Amino acid sequence: MSDSDLDALRKRAAQGDPDAVAELVELAGEREDFEELRRLADAGSSDAVDQLVELATEKGDVDELRRLAGGGNSDAADVLAELADEATED
Repeated sequence: MSDSDLDALRKRAAQGDPDAVAELVELAGEREDFEELRRLADAGSSDAVDQLVELATEKGDVDELRRLAGGGNSDAADVLAELADEATED
């Protein structure tokens, strides 16, 4: 996808196009683009939040999981609890 296509997609998303938001979330997840996912999450995309939790879990990004859990995300908090349990089992 070219930069101009991506810019057009972002513009559509900013105007409330749910298909554009979904496509951006998918692309950001594929590119492992935490910044784009955070921006989409901050704009209200629950799919972006879910993708952030998934990506942070895959990458072992505990700081991102803590940030999400601190913002009230129960999935991120659950992953952190599981990681803590695993650490105490070792």
